[in-house]
Amino acid sequence: MYYKFSGFTQKLTGAAPTAAYNPQGLKQSLPAESPTMIFTTPTKVVSEAGSTVEYLGANRVPDLQKFFQTPDGVPVHLKRGYPDRLLYRTTMALTVGGVVYCLVALYIAAQPQKK
Repeated sequence: MYYKFSGFTQKLTGAAPTAAYNPQGLKQSLPAESPTMIFTTPTKVVSEAGSTVEYLGANRVPDLQKFFQTPDGVPVHLKRGYPDRLLYRTTMALTVGGVVYCLVALYIAAQPQKK
């Protein structure tokens, strides 16, 4: 006897040999011809200048790595000065405000209603 997994009942059920070897109604068939290639032509035309790669800007990663890895005692999230401090303090103020708001809402919800 052959069995297959039923997607409806989530159990094994009896099945015909063809259904057991081709689960979920998939049929075993090969396409008559292979599908056409999608990327048969190059996606970027090679310039006549050679194999030079043109970037839109200079690579600043090594400079930024040196900047952020200097051991000056300043946390990484505050290394860029005033804008970072402003964002950090705004985030902390919103966090504290949200906690206070949640505590007030819980206090109000815990009070019995007066009729």
